[in-house]
Amino acid sequence: MMNRHPPLAQGHIDAEHRVAELGDLELESGETIFDYRQSYVTHGQLDREKSNAVLVCSSLSGNHHRLDFLIGPGKALDPSRDFIIAADPVANGLSTSPSNSERQPGMRFPRFAIRDMVQSQHRLLTRQFGITRLQAVIGASMGGMQALQWTVSHPLFMRACVAMTPMAKTSAWAALVTETARSCLMADPAWTGDGFSVEPERGWRAYTGLMAALLSRTPAALAQFLPDCAEAHLWFEKLRAQNRMNAFDAHDYLYQSWAYEAHDVGTTAGFEGDTEAALASIKARTLILAPPLDLFNPAEAARAAAARIPGAQFIEIPSMQGHQAATSTKAEDAAFLNRVIGQFLNS
Repeated sequence: MMNRHPPLAQGHIDAEHRVAELGDLELESGETIFDYRQSYVTHGQLDREKSNAVLVCSSLSGNHHRLDFLIGPGKALDPSRDFIIAADPVANGLSTSPSNSERQPGMRFPRFAIRDMVQSQHRLLTRQFGITRLQAVIGASMGGMQALQWTVSHPLFMRACVAMTPMAKTSAWAALVTETARSCLMADPAWTGDGFSVEPERGWRAYTGLMAALLSRTPAALAQFLPDCAEAHLWFEKLRAQNRMNAFDAHDYLYQSWAYEAHDVGTTAGFEGDTEAALASIKARTLILAPPLDLFNPAEAARAAAARIPGAQFIEIPSMQGHQAATSTKAEDAAFLNRVIGQFLNS
């Protein structure tokens, strides 16, 4: 049984929610996710030659609405031209996850990698749609990391890649962020040492303070709309309520964050841990974007990846929003991303 869809938020596109039954998903660890179900939505129509597909990858704890601000008439991804497939990653509560697996619930779920997310999406594209080549793969944050992994794992599968706020190899900083986020959840009395007995309300409160209030933005961004401490506390309570309305499961976060922090394109088969060699093998036209300061995925990691990819273009997002620069939080950021990504994909 799949989890309920989180409530639609402002700017989300209400598209039909689809699920592909993809059978057992063999993981690179040798373990298996049984009865894997891939959740996704589509926008537009696949052309007769199956040549206009674009894959949208989601972020850590995100879903297929993550890049809705880039989808629409005249936007970077235009359904009148593109067939857009927005895929839910493993363990986001919509695709098969610790929270909804019947045979492997909770902490019985096997550990997986970002490459396994890519493999599940590859299976969706080839088996469900018969797609053998993409116009582009695009994502932000963990979605951008999946996009880069796509170009290494399947170098001839896509014409272009757009990765916003990505890391080719998870930095020590980001690993400490996810470790701290897990510690926030596990500090709740609901943590038994082998899963959560009930929803960890206090844990989610601490998690919200760390991930949504602090590390997803910058001090300058918060100063724009929080004039004093009293307003900051009121905003935090609103943010906490909003995050819990999305009902992301704590077990799902543990598993996705483990995949997040273990990521390195260099550990793809054939590269023997050489991240730079893996990036140098990329053949797709690549655009990487990041803001000047990102307190979750360091902007330096995005710049370093772009420097190692042949012919890659790096564009700085002129935003003080930090990790939230690759969202529609600020209308000017969304407009900038639509313009530059649209120009890149149509060139």
